[in-house]
Formats: sequence, structure tokens, C-alpha cells
Amino acid sequence: MTRYRIRTQPTQPYAGERTRPRPGRGLEFYELRGYTPGDEPRFIDWRAYGRSGRLYTRVFQVELPARFTFLLDGSPSMALFGKAPYAERVLHLLAGLSRAEGAFLWGQGRYRGGAKAVAEGPRVVLGVPRPKGTTVLITDGLDELDWVRLLNKLKHVVLVQVLAPEELSPQPQEALLHDVETEERLEIGPAEVAAYQSALEAHLRKLRLTARRLGSYALLRVGEPMVPALLRQGVLEER
Repeated sequence: MTRYRIRTQPTQPYAGERTRPRPGRGLEFYELRGYTPGDEPRFIDWRAYGRSGRLYTRVFQVELPARFTFLLDGSPSMALFGKAPYAERVLHLLAGLSRAEGAFLWGQGRYRGGAKAVAEGPRVVLGVPRPKGTTVLITDGLDELDWVRLLNKLKHVVLVQVLAPEELSPQPQEALLHDVETEERLEIGPAEVAAYQSALEAHLRKLRLTARRLGSYALLRVGEPMVPALLRQGVLEER
């Protein structure tokens, strides 16, 4: 498992966390910039000097240690359809992979093998300062929140959304539903199921696009193998 790590470069173009341009050192060429006193002579691009008569320094991407803060959603909807235990397994997988770099639990300090879900759920993010580094948010994403505002506040985020097959593809039949988040009860039929699926698809698309602009996103179905799904969707990458 140590061959994998959490991806920090955004899936869509945006400033990342694990790499940063610095003069000289690094493996991946970034740019040429004008020479400034103190730059090491071995990083001067003499070919550029020959063409222009001006000194330039080669700048490379430098890999920096990453820091991850994990927030495990403990809101009431996570107790349905086996989402909570599955989400906890996702946390242990990802936190274990990032432990050597720096893995922390929201409000609980450094990850040491145990984890406690945050009862307030993702809304807790809106009331406190943003943590350093990248926040890994493991949630069903069903809280009635301004998700775009929440994700933008985190700035660097890995969003892992955990949903059950029953939530993604409910049967089009009449039923009486109980909303565990709002305590409302609602009679539904085929028309309401179709409207729900349309609204869910729009919601998932908004979460996916926002999270990928700020980092990465994966939708996991309860029970599916985690590593292949996280690799396929760009949350994990090979070292």
C-alpha cells in the first residue's frame, strides 16, 4: 500500500500544495527567471545567456512535505445504509497512507490509528479557521449547506463522498420517507423519485467540479473496493 499517496495537485488547473517553484533544486523544470545576486552559478542557463546576453536562473518544482487534516462526517445521515463504518475504513486507509507525511484528525490532533467522527458534520468547517495544508473531507455530502462556500474556505481539499446504492438509485415506488437530518416525513411516488434523482445529479456535479478545482474528488458506493475507485477517480496516485 505504501506505493500510493493522496494526490494534492488539483484535478483541474489550480495552485497545488506538494510542489512549489524554487531556484535550482528539484527534478521538474518550472521556468527561467532573471538572475539575482546569490543564485548558485551552476543553475545559470548559459545557453540563454549566449542568445540574449542576459543571465537567467533555471527554476524547478521542489517537492515539499504535505500535511493532511481528516474530517470524518458524523452527522445523522451517515448512520444509514452502512455509510459510517465504510467511511471510517476510508479514513483509516487514507490516513495510514499519509501518516509519514503528516496526518491529523479534525480537532483531535495527530492520527495514531484511531478516529472519531465529527458529530456536527461538515458544517463545523464554517465556524473555525481553515487548517494548514489539505483537508480530506469524508462525507455523504447530504447536509443542507452552502457547499461551494464551504469547499472554497478550505482552499485545498480532497472530497470523498460516500453514498449507498439505495441513495443513488432508489426504487420508483410509493413510500413514506423520514429525513433524519430535518425530522420531516414525506410521501413519495415515481414523480418524486425522478425529481430527487435529477436534483442529486446536479448536486453531485457541483460538488465534483468545485472539489476538483481545489484538489480532488471521488464518489464511493458503500461496499465497493476502495483503492481501485480512489485511483480511478484521481484521489490516489502512485508515488
